Amino acid sequence: MDPISDLNDLRLFAEVVERGSFTAAARSLDLQTSKLSRRVRALEEELGVRLLNRTSRSLSLTETGRQFHQHCLALVAESRAARELIDRTRSEPQGTVRISCPLGLLSVGIAGIVSRYVQQYPQVQVLVDATNRRVDVIEEGLDFAIRVRLPPLEDTDLAVRQLGLSAMILVASPELVARHTAPDSLASLSDWPTVSMADKNERHTWRLTDARGDVSAFTHRPRLAMDDLASLRAAAMAGVGVALLPKEFVNAEIRAGRLVRLLPDLSTPPALVHAIFPTRRGMVPAVRHLLDALVAGLADVDDLNIF
Repeated sequence: MDPISDLNDLRLFAEVVERGSFTAAARSLDLQTSKLSRRVRALEEELGVRLLNRTSRSLSLTETGRQFHQHCLALVAESRAARELIDRTRSEPQGTVRISCPLGLLSVGIAGIVSRYVQQYPQVQVLVDATNRRVDVIEEGLDFAIRVRLPPLEDTDLAVRQLGLSAMILVASPELVARHTAPDSLASLSDWPTVSMADKNERHTWRLTDARGDVSAFTHRPRLAMDDLASLRAAAMAGVGVALLPKEFVNAEIRAGRLVRLLPDLSTPPALVHAIFPTRRGMVPAVRHLLDALVAGLADVDDLNIF
């Protein structure tokens, strides 16, 4: 059985019954009385039954119309409940937010920011996909994904919000430093063992800039390569080799003496920490407020330069 062609006619019919006349209902709906009458009559013709008994002075429901009216009231109530749900969702943070974030960024502040956010807004649930793989925001149903990329960012149809800047620096364990002559240039690291992020092409080249913006390149064959920053940091602290790691990711270890910064005048060009999401239009408060919380929270992360 086919559904009613225009469900809005059910609302119009219910309004006529509630107001007791076409004139009063038309005034309430801001419609012409003649147009409202035609819509209800068209509904009766579509259903093949009479819903209302009309006279010049009165209006009453048929028995079929009375039963039909009960269903109309239920649909109108569900419609209002659905609208109220949307209005609440648009006015205050609530519901589920699905995001993706690289493992390294989670450990340098984002996990704490998200934890504080859900405490502040108990009606919000945040589901975090902690991964270093490149996710598809739309295909995987994510509200946004956090990425770190060197500028310029690639062209995309997705919306982008910049969260901060992150540069990488050279570090090594005190024990490894003690066994080698202090380097005075990137090339002088050729005698040092290294550890590095995995590269599917097995091409390992570090490019760093100095204060003047001059670029130096260093191609090396790492003793250990993996795609997890925390594991690389652990390997560097164990003395396996020199590592190139995000500054904010190793600051605590440098302060504690577990790592030493090498060639402090060199670092990578700043990479953009940013969030990508399908669109800015219709963004619900739970997502918008979480993005705002990330911007504010990352501004307090030690040595993470935020826009």
